[in-house]
Amino acid sequence: MKHIDVNETIDNASFTPFHWKVLFWCTLIIIFDGYDLVIYGVVLPILMDQWALNPYVAGLLGSSALFGMMFGAMGFGMLSDRLGRKKTILMCVVLFSLTTVLNGLASNPWQFGLLRFIAGLGIGGVMPNVVSLMSEYSPKRSRSTLVALMFSGYAVGGMMSAGLGIWIVPNYGWEIMFYLAAVPMLLLPLMMKFLPESVAFLMAQNRHEEARVLLQKVAPERQIRGEDELVVPPVKEQKAPVLELLRGGRTLSTLMFWTAFFCCLLMVYALGSWLPKLMSMAGYALGSSLMSLMVLNIGAIVGAVGGGWLADRFSLRSVLVTFFMLASVSLVLLGYPHPMWLLYSLMAVAGATTIGSQILLYAYVAQFYPASIRSTALGWASGVGRNGAIVGPMLGGTLLALALPHQMNFLALAVPGAIATLAIALVGRRLGASQPAAEAGAASNG
Repeated sequence: MKHIDVNETIDNASFTPFHWKVLFWCTLIIIFDGYDLVIYGVVLPILMDQWALNPYVAGLLGSSALFGMMFGAMGFGMLSDRLGRKKTILMCVVLFSLTTVLNGLASNPWQFGLLRFIAGLGIGGVMPNVVSLMSEYSPKRSRSTLVALMFSGYAVGGMMSAGLGIWIVPNYGWEIMFYLAAVPMLLLPLMMKFLPESVAFLMAQNRHEEARVLLQKVAPERQIRGEDELVVPPVKEQKAPVLELLRGGRTLSTLMFWTAFFCCLLMVYALGSWLPKLMSMAGYALGSSLMSLMVLNIGAIVGAVGGGWLADRFSLRSVLVTFFMLASVSLVLLGYPHPMWLLYSLMAVAGATTIGSQILLYAYVAQFYPASIRSTALGWASGVGRNGAIVGPMLGGTLLALALPHQMNFLALAVPGAIATLAIALVGRRLGASQPAAEAGAASNG
């Protein structure tokens, strides 16, 4: 009989078809999430005309889903530590898919906003759990790359939303964009069959046989037998997992993660909600305005995958600091006249370093905290960050209502990037004392 260290086995496993399966399903779920992120920006110009919305109300509607995402991220993040990743993910997919379809039936702004809020609960809840699941099953040497690759599905979903919107919205109406959200429901039986449960959760529930089967798929070369004993480092029972985020020398890092999430999501959702309208007000046709969202999300894919690759070779902290600096610079420059090729290039850089940075932030948090509080850490970072996502669309609406010069709108969006740069530079630090061993290891990874 052998004693098999579960964490060591996963960390040092070779990439197998099982990893491809986890990557595929987690990425697919994130694609649906990204589709919903961009869908409001796609239909916003039409809704403002059809329902005679002023910029303030339009900004509030844009934030309604984000209020739901804030509560969903925190609530479902903690719930999954008790119910398991898989069950929580499936619950969230049903919630956001069904209510998004119903959103297409809304006949006034208030119905629309309420349904967007409910959908947001599921959208926000699914995100920390798929990140946690992907992080848990990824080999250590390629963890940042795989999480970033999975999260690039966020940008793929955004591209799908913008691309379909260019064709569907002018010809068939905005409602069809929401009806298409039924696709995840159709795939639910396959998700139930192929999406694996967390090994850490199975071990905590004493479901050792199920954990052994999954671990054999993760590392078939280990030839794990039925009589072998699986072991994991002992975890102290935590009655208040949120407080654990502030213990063990993690207080400053946790607060800085929350600050960075807030600033990053503010930029992402302000751009996602208002970029087509800003372009439209600058004199571009609807198709060209929606193309700006396509370019933004193409850049996001490059930023996410490229950033993950760089992070596995350097560090997540240094890559994120660089990305946030570039985000601020590109947003400032977008406020000035440029040739179209340069304008689109700046949009791609902005997408790579805002949406791309959001993706890398999830990877950083997932690696920084121990497995026992990982979903809680992701849920709370995402949940606190959702306040930035809520502020973003409302800030965009306020800036448009004030009728400021074009460059001032983008300058206002660049300020959070500078704040996030400083916040990430402070992650892993501990003022006035040396770092504890556990945090120092996480900081060296990041």
